Amino acid sequence: MSLTQPQQKRFKALAAEIEGIDVDVYERFERDPLEPIIGLGKPNLRVGFFGRDPGREEVRFQEPFIGAGGQLVRKALYERLYGEKMPDFEASRAVGEHFFWINTVPYKPVGNKAWSMKVKRHFHDLMNEVLISCWEGESLITLGREAFLWFGIGRSKEERDRLEAFWKSDERFESSIEVTLEDERGEARTFRLYPLPHPSPLNQTWYARFPELLKNRLEQLDVHLDNLAI
Repeated sequence: MSLTQPQQKRFKALAAEIEGIDVDVYERFERDPLEPIIGLGKPNLRVGFFGRDPGREEVRFQEPFIGAGGQLVRKALYERLYGEKMPDFEASRAVGEHFFWINTVPYKPVGNKAWSMKVKRHFHDLMNEVLISCWEGESLITLGREAFLWFGIGRSKEERDRLEAFWKSDERFESSIEVTLEDERGEARTFRLYPLPHPSPLNQTWYARFPELLKNRLEQLDVHLDNLAI
């Protein structure tokens, strides 16, 4: 599944209005800094991943979740599906085809710092539309606090408080929570979020535990080769 032409144009227009895109990295790899990096996938894939934003390797390959943190995710997916260690980088790219990929802002920020709330709001309506219209699944593994709390943007204080309380609970990486999103066209979908910590090597608190936490989530969601599509 790819973006529609109008969606592609809207992303480029929105990106042209902000500062903070890491233009130097895009230039190094001869990539267009206004081109959104969204993985998407087949619309009928059962499980999706919702992350923060792309990094250097994502710019280089024009694929999301392909850098150090993404490789940690893909290794776990490969082992879950095939029962053996992931052999190489190309295998990591191929295993991604079985899942839907999306993030809060589809552009690499300078210094890999999380985008401001202002920028996340700037893209929110369009990312919301993409999530609702381009995918038929409902189970989303969110990676990190920024990705999880994105689902509270533009919502009521009660809903934001509900998500904040869930994130603060000790069971957040074992339990799940339902959220209903509505886009500007009035189309609504309900998703179930399965939060995990951010898989960055810089996340010292959770990095070592991440593979086991993801393995447990994949078991929870009954992920296997015969159960990848709706």
